[in-house]
Amino acid sequence: MTSEQLMNLQRISATGVTRTTAKRLADVLGVDETQVIHLALRAMSTQFLPQYEPDEGALTKTQLNQLKKSAPKAKGGTMRSTLFEIESA
Repeated sequence: MTSEQLMNLQRISATGVTRTTAKRLADVLGVDETQVIHLALRAMSTQFLPQYEPDEGALTKTQLNQLKKSAPKAKGGTMRSTLFEIESA
């Protein structure tokens, strides 16, 4: 194998995608090369991995109240954020 052939092999990854391809995709999509990889992984995950079934939507007030009652109470400290809407007293 010639040194030129070895150089060509080093430029191509195991998947056959060159750095040039990644750069071109980044330019077309308006993102950096790392984001190109993230987008590709996201596309592959939705194509090949099972997706969750849609749920019934938002919880009712009754369901929220049941969750609040059954959740352990915080011991001291202040609440920085919450997943639930806080009702005014």
